[in-house]
Amino acid sequence: MLLANRRVRTLAPIAIAVLALVLGWALSVGLSGYVVYLAISMVTASIAVLGLGVVTGSAGIIALCQLTFGAIGAWVVAWLNVQEAPGGFIVWLIAGGLVAGLAGILIGLPALRLRGVNLAVVTLGFAAAFDVMLVQTQFPGQTDGVSVERPALFSSDREYFFFCAIVLVVCALGVFLLQRSRIGSSWKAVAFSERGTAAVGQSVRLAKLSAFAVSAALGGVSGGLLAGQVGIPYASSFTPIQSLALYILAVMSGAYLIDMAIFGGILWVLVPELLKRWGVPQDWGFVVFGLLGIQALTSGSNLGEAIRGAFRTRVKRRQAAIVAAAAAATEDATTTALDAFAVPEAALPVPADAGPVLEVRGLGVEFGALKALSEVSLAVQPRTIMGLIGPNGAGKSTFVDAVSGFLPQHTGTVLLDGEDITQLVPAARARRGLRRTFQQDRVPPQLTVEAYVRFVARRRLDHDELAEALAFLGCPPPEEHLSNVDVGTRRLIEVAAAVLSGPKVLILDEPAAGLSHEEHLQFGQRLTRIPSRFDTAIVIIEHDLDLVRTVCTEITVLDFGRVLAQGQQQEVLENPAVIAAYMGDAELGS
Repeated sequence: MLLANRRVRTLAPIAIAVLALVLGWALSVGLSGYVVYLAISMVTASIAVLGLGVVTGSAGIIALCQLTFGAIGAWVVAWLNVQEAPGGFIVWLIAGGLVAGLAGILIGLPALRLRGVNLAVVTLGFAAAFDVMLVQTQFPGQTDGVSVERPALFSSDREYFFFCAIVLVVCALGVFLLQRSRIGSSWKAVAFSERGTAAVGQSVRLAKLSAFAVSAALGGVSGGLLAGQVGIPYASSFTPIQSLALYILAVMSGAYLIDMAIFGGILWVLVPELLKRWGVPQDWGFVVFGLLGIQALTSGSNLGEAIRGAFRTRVKRRQAAIVAAAAAATEDATTTALDAFAVPEAALPVPADAGPVLEVRGLGVEFGALKALSEVSLAVQPRTIMGLIGPNGAGKSTFVDAVSGFLPQHTGTVLLDGEDITQLVPAARARRGLRRTFQQDRVPPQLTVEAYVRFVARRRLDHDELAEALAFLGCPPPEEHLSNVDVGTRRLIEVAAAVLSGPKVLILDEPAAGLSHEEHLQFGQRLTRIPSRFDTAIVIIEHDLDLVRTVCTEITVLDFGRVLAQGQQQEVLENPAVIAAYMGDAELGS
């Protein structure tokens, strides 16, 4: 059944694309010339909105210059047409998209450091500057009246509409495949948490720039199609105010959903046309889009989510029985998973003379006059679980941030399996085999459980292996959407994904937060099987003393940024200094 569902999800977009092309051709035959012209405009606008759905909807980056990339694509097509370049319109269109994509990378560079309003100002400023340049220089062939030559097989408006529909389908399928790929998961991850994205070994820089490049390339293709539609493009078709309105429309429609991006393209043309028919100036369309955008931003939901939510209610009712059956089988699945996660017979014991897999020497972190950490040293042996505990404010989170690379300004040395990783960025440390989880929720809700785990694991996973690992830690099935999962369960999914990446060292920062005390202990019993099963050492930061006793063989205690005690579990917990540090606490760190 699962395999059949996966095949349906894969083949459905192709079937929908073929149906859309057939329907588009059938409709164009019976439409008037003016309506066909409007339909072409809807298609070109849909491609531009589709690009905004990538950079804004998926990656969460403000970009107010989408039609500027369209102008670049149109300029390239017009210039190649004037030059009578070989290859014809299709080659020119591809070239326009590529040039616009390169421009998107250049404009995306500020996004690596800027966010929010500052980034909006940069992108809008670029749109305004390019608009001034276009007005002064004009498009190639504009002064001489040289019209862009359409493809020979699609010279009439009806034929050209079908050509544009083909391009739209290709672009939509491309975005669909990208969204299902690792790079698409990185867009959604970076929109939710840049730190969480870097911690799993994904380059935040690459995620942002790739989103800008794809979005700009789609904008360039849209502009190139517009050049073929009108023959001679003009700067008035690519003004900054139109880019701003298009951005608002993308936010309002939920353009990260492909069908809603197409719906947004239809609205882009339909609303002004309706106003025209009602005798209202078309510029009032910008006001309509603005009001709808304000409503979407203030309510926290968009039109696409509202429409899908109406249809999702019936689907949820159908899934209720499936969920109930899955819940009834949870106990058996967990027992099977526990057997699957037994220590493999082929697992070799750790040599007695093996060096530490993680060694921290003299780690120090200062925030102005405050010494958050001072000369902290510890060593974690292979396939062990070390507990890192201490009162609130002891420096535990600062230690984890420094070791994982999120606080590069520190003294001391960090060695991973004998390799000095002190100067590496977080993503590079994660790829070397140092993984971590966070106290805060860093699991992007836009993904399914399976998509998130595969993104974090960074390796090929058999579906059964993935399902067993999730069942072992008490997580939902792979097909579940993370948006339907509570925060406590998402923390367990984060742990399962990190475990499946096969790290050398896994640092868990309060992984069982949000679980009941009994669930804490069950989680601890399962956690003890992980080191030998995956050849992984674990450092766990936890406030629950019972969980620490259950899973940790060694403990390091921090107090005011210094190592208070270190050694075997019982020895450390019976240390008078440790007892004094927690005097009056019912639970560690409470």
